[in-house]
Amino acid sequence: MAVFTSVTLDDLSQWIKQFPLGNALALQGISSGIENSNFFLTTQRGEFVLTLFENLSFAQLPFYVQLMRHLAERGIPVPAPVPNDAGELVVALHGKPAAIVSKLDGSSQMDPQPVHCAEVGAMLARMHLAGQDFAMRQPNLRGLDWWVETAPKVLPHLAPETADLLRAELAFQQDFAGGVVYRALQTGPVHADLFRNNVMFVGARLSGCFDFYFAGWDTWLFDLAVTVNDWCIDLDSGRLDAARVLALTRAYHAVRPFTEAEQAAWQPLLRAAALRFWLSRLYDFYRPRAAEMLTPHDPTHFERVLRQRIQVQAPALTA
Repeated sequence: MAVFTSVTLDDLSQWIKQFPLGNALALQGISSGIENSNFFLTTQRGEFVLTLFENLSFAQLPFYVQLMRHLAERGIPVPAPVPNDAGELVVALHGKPAAIVSKLDGSSQMDPQPVHCAEVGAMLARMHLAGQDFAMRQPNLRGLDWWVETAPKVLPHLAPETADLLRAELAFQQDFAGGVVYRALQTGPVHADLFRNNVMFVGARLSGCFDFYFAGWDTWLFDLAVTVNDWCIDLDSGRLDAARVLALTRAYHAVRPFTEAEQAAWQPLLRAAALRFWLSRLYDFYRPRAAEMLTPHDPTHFERVLRQRIQVQAPALTA
């Protein structure tokens, strides 16, 4: 959510008239994140979030905004896209796709305890179930194919030992993805980026989750692994906190019980989730794009997480 494309209130004065929101009164750039240009937007009708998409195309975006609409209509606390007068959810602004969504109440919980992790686990399971009848399909654009494509672009920048780790883990994940256990995993639309800063709380109550622009069709277990690898770890070391892991996974299981294949795939998928974000951060670090307020994430964080997942078994999923 850095700002790659500047937008002013003057830019919005005519553009905003196609939405049932009244005049734009205030606009503030959002500094977190590194993919799109995001702004808090205040209008005569309330507070919203305006996003200009820097990488996703007009053809790709219907999946994301329609998924948010689908989930919101089924009671999942996600931002609801605002259609313009023609019923369009994505429209051009400065020549780029743009969307307006509702702004969630609350604030991010950056020091989660088991009670917060349980809220996240239950909500994630409800989200997966609510997405079962979503008609559109689009692959996870940061899935295995992207890992294979991206690794050669960052390997020349790495020390020999680090490069060996990346090659070995990529080979492991390719082999696992071709096996019978992986093929038995349940799939559907996933958030794929449910980090602490993408979930809002009011006290200990989860009030919503947002930033669906890495969503795609993948295994539900991968989505859970991404979530656990952020919510349930010591950020300095990457080590899992067993109490938080158990709170999150048991709350998920209470809503959608795990299958035998998911229990068998848990350790490899935790490694896969760490690899995905290590590669992404390596790419952003060594192939940066210019942006206002952009702060690249440290790629060594997820290298540590991956090494931990390889060396130490996580608590098993509830049977």
